[in-house]
Amino acid sequence: MQERSITGAAQRLFMTQPSVSNAVNRMRHAWADPLFVKEGRGIKPTPYAEALWQQVGESLSTIRHATQKEPFNVANTQRTFRIALTDWMADLFWLPLRKLIETHAPGLNIHAVPYAVNAEQLLLDAEVDLVLDYYAGTNPHVKSQWIFDNHFVCAMGAQNPLANQDLNLEQFIGAEHLLMSLSGKAFGSVDAALQKKGAKRRIAMTVNHFSNIAKILQGTDLITTIPLPIIYNSVMEGKLVITQPPMAIAPGPISMTWHKRHDQDSAMVWLKGKILQILKEDLQNNLVTYEKYRKLRS
Repeated sequence: MQERSITGAAQRLFMTQPSVSNAVNRMRHAWADPLFVKEGRGIKPTPYAEALWQQVGESLSTIRHATQKEPFNVANTQRTFRIALTDWMADLFWLPLRKLIETHAPGLNIHAVPYAVNAEQLLLDAEVDLVLDYYAGTNPHVKSQWIFDNHFVCAMGAQNPLANQDLNLEQFIGAEHLLMSLSGKAFGSVDAALQKKGAKRRIAMTVNHFSNIAKILQGTDLITTIPLPIIYNSVMEGKLVITQPPMAIAPGPISMTWHKRHDQDSAMVWLKGKILQILKEDLQNNLVTYEKYRKLRS
């Protein structure tokens, strides 16, 4: 269930691949279900296997940690962790995380999984081990830790006629907007804030990933309202100009979220601590508030 590979499971269990295949075949016979079927170069669980995992996964994790005799040593740990996150979060800390792993935990593999809006289900289904983004769920089996707040700014290319000025509500509504939408819906927190004022903006374009936002803004007269960390480097390089939105927008909290089955997982505890350390150091060293940005420009 965790490796999605007979070979990977064999390596992790210190068994031969035929031994693991035979064990899977015995389980298939016992439960009269294929359990795992081929998908590309790996395997995927059947619905029955998914349902079974929900019932036994947490208990197996508890047994494993209860019977672990040797103290945890991250330098010798052989694990693969799947982390759901957006492209801008990966840009923020994927490189420093890899450097840290190379130094302290060379046996750890970190696989990025595309993140949309189903964090809770990904964790409940054991599709991923961690989610790094906004989480507002209340499932008792899912735990979350706040990391930082994403404060919104209004961004545009330096050539935009609205650049280098404080936008009023009329100018903001009259502009053509670019919206980053993971769900594909042309409605976000900005639209909710405008709705309270009885106003509406024109969303002229949407994108479903962050990597090309700066390039689009530089080549058009579109503006976007976006958390500062996402475009921070482009702003500091002078490619984009930012100003404050003309209305209050609550910041978006970014959290680290996991299933409680990993609470006693020493490798996971280590990984979460390092991710938290990297993100907080990066934010502290690199990110500036809007007011500090204005002082730098003036």
